[in-house]
Amino acid sequence: MDLLRSHLHKVRIPEPTNRIHKDECCVSFDTPRSEGGLYVDMSSFLGFGREHVEWNYEKTGNPVYLHIVQRRKPEADEADRPLKKPTLLAIGVDGGFSDQEPEYDETYEIVILPEFISLPFPSVDLPEKVRLAVDKVILAESADRKQQLAAWVADKKKISAYAMDLQQLDNGVIVPPTGWKCCKCDKTENLWLNLTDGMILCGRKLWDGSGGNNHAIEHYQETKYPLAVKLGTITADLEAADVFSYPEDDSVEDPLLAQHLSHFGIDFSSLQKTEMTTAERELDCNTNYDWNRIQESGKDAELLFGPGYTGLVNLGNSCYMASIMQVMFSTHPFISRYFEKQSLKAAFATAPAEPTLDLNMQMTKLGHGLLSGKYSTPTKEGQEGIRPRMFKTVIAANHSEFSSMRQQDALDFFLHLIDRVEQANPGNHELNPFTGFKFIVEERVQCPSGKVSYNKRSDYMLSLGIPLHEAINKDELEAFNEKKTAMDLDGKEVSTEEIVRPRVPLEACLASFSGPEEIPDFYSTALNSKTTATKTAGFKTFPDYLVLHMRKFVMEAGWVPKKLDVYIDVPDTIDISHMRSKGVQPGEEMLPEGASGNNNADPALPVANEDIVSQLASMGFNYLHCQKAAINTSNTGVEEAMNWLLSHMDDPDIDDPISKDSRGSEQSVDESSVQTLVSFGFQEDVAIKALKASGGNIEKATDWIFSNPQASSSASADSSTSNVKADDEDIPDGSGKYKLMAFVSHMGTSTHCGHYVAHVLKDGRWAIFNDSKVAASVDLPKDMGYLYFFQRISG
Repeated sequence: MDLLRSHLHKVRIPEPTNRIHKDECCVSFDTPRSEGGLYVDMSSFLGFGREHVEWNYEKTGNPVYLHIVQRRKPEADEADRPLKKPTLLAIGVDGGFSDQEPEYDETYEIVILPEFISLPFPSVDLPEKVRLAVDKVILAESADRKQQLAAWVADKKKISAYAMDLQQLDNGVIVPPTGWKCCKCDKTENLWLNLTDGMILCGRKLWDGSGGNNHAIEHYQETKYPLAVKLGTITADLEAADVFSYPEDDSVEDPLLAQHLSHFGIDFSSLQKTEMTTAERELDCNTNYDWNRIQESGKDAELLFGPGYTGLVNLGNSCYMASIMQVMFSTHPFISRYFEKQSLKAAFATAPAEPTLDLNMQMTKLGHGLLSGKYSTPTKEGQEGIRPRMFKTVIAANHSEFSSMRQQDALDFFLHLIDRVEQANPGNHELNPFTGFKFIVEERVQCPSGKVSYNKRSDYMLSLGIPLHEAINKDELEAFNEKKTAMDLDGKEVSTEEIVRPRVPLEACLASFSGPEEIPDFYSTALNSKTTATKTAGFKTFPDYLVLHMRKFVMEAGWVPKKLDVYIDVPDTIDISHMRSKGVQPGEEMLPEGASGNNNADPALPVANEDIVSQLASMGFNYLHCQKAAINTSNTGVEEAMNWLLSHMDDPDIDDPISKDSRGSEQSVDESSVQTLVSFGFQEDVAIKALKASGGNIEKATDWIFSNPQASSSASADSSTSNVKADDEDIPDGSGKYKLMAFVSHMGTSTHCGHYVAHVLKDGRWAIFNDSKVAASVDLPKDMGYLYFFQRISG
């Protein structure tokens, strides 16, 4: 006790703003449930496992710790627990698939280092300062818990901006309690009641052909009446009703729903639920085919344990992160950088005072957690895995989406990870494990004059379109479509087992990247006019690891996302040597870098595409506004122009005449959004163009870039200049022969919902990494990948 009193100056009473790490060690995945428990530094409030607490004493000299030990309580009979049917396509979240935790008893003691002298807690003999400090640590929300709560708050349904003053027409419409049918077709399910005019219309057509015929959204596009409620989801519990806002493009809350329904004679208190909500329907669709096949459900798989076979517990829609990190830590650069050549002790010694926020420390912690085998041993439950909360906090810092509990696109996370790792290792290629993923693409543009320009750009992954017309099972598809049409007429549904999907070879997808492509509205400096040019692309260098992104998600009219229901035939090895670019050829004439004569200025006024303008004007928009929308979206299309128009209706200069500056000034695009897209690896001018075409929405701008690959060759003669920086000289190069070493698959109708799973080739066999579950693959779903990872092979 005297020793403790001599160290009182080292004990702090935590303030409400202090981050208290009492759930997990900051340099390992030890917790209070680990064999040695957890030691909380009573000065810094950092937590340490038994093997690592002495490192902290050596570094800081802090001697006083609260030792927390949790031991599992005897379990109640599992049969007494009611099983709730999930209503969300998510794991470990409220309404999602169950992730019930057992209960634990918790004990405490005060420990003084370096001799590990222990004193009981609670005890009246302890100094008051120690009692008060420990009580506050025990009662405080942990840093991890605070992070979780903050992330969840943002995910509640928002009240629609259109609800409180919604216009409702006095048109005498009274909606009957039953017998509903779409006003424009024979659909009697998936019906939506427009809350402005009382029209009953069918919903959107889903990617698998089910759903409605898009009549509800077409009605919105014609009328701009914003809110609709799904009939069949209205019950006495109005909060459970499915209300959708078309301009906000999201499910929303309508606080005045009872009033809005009564306008059309609907007594909600007597209605019974007969339809699934949008979320439930999505869950129902995807727990059938995709969910079972990609997760290899129902297979008697051998669970795998040991180094490299550690699972990652789902933190609530974190499978996008888990799948990418499992693949990364199966590659040599990551294994070398954060495991073989980086010890936990060295990473901690060089980390700042707050190691929980240091990317290098947390990457090293994750690497050792996954690769050491320490946390991959059989348990009563089978497998436990590790919880990568600290890693998620640091990798998602200051990113509004990745720091939330919403599902994210695995590709977006991969690109974000590249950016964060590069920031942590500026200019140091040896320490940056992504150097081996980098490659240079060379694009060749030829205008009708015969003259050419070359443009080089570096990238980390190749995004491939899927040419459905190249399917190798066209006869089967045709027979299936005829059968499905006949069954639809008879009111029957095709079973999941009977569905035939297009099967497209990977070679056809690769050919779509390197094949000739037309660039409309290309300004030729040789002809001094706009023309149509031809672009081809090839690899200037081949990376050590080749990442292929399959563009399975495309945008239909009205920015309606559609998932291509398709198989990709992916061989175990590929040879893309023929895709190497040849560079400038003998006899080729280069396009002039500047315009001829004195014609260095842009045309006097930007010109709007009349087809786009007339279609927008026919919807009731102001003609001048329509022209500006077309100009500011580079005449890309009606949907892009409408999106811009809806986002700029309140611009102060919207009614100003068209001028040279009407092509969207830089000020009309948020600079932080531009930099976010640049951080994803896109060129700045392409990012600006995409944001203008997408009303400033980053997600839609990303989709726009992937859907408009010609945007990367900016339609000017400046495309001959290289954007490959001097520090790109360290980009690897070698053979164009690769073997498939991993792939990430997705199930769900959108990359922002559903579930991701990784399959990795390890020790000569395929393993499935499905959050905390790691098992030998039995039925490899290689044809259903979203991201494919190839490793170079010699010879």
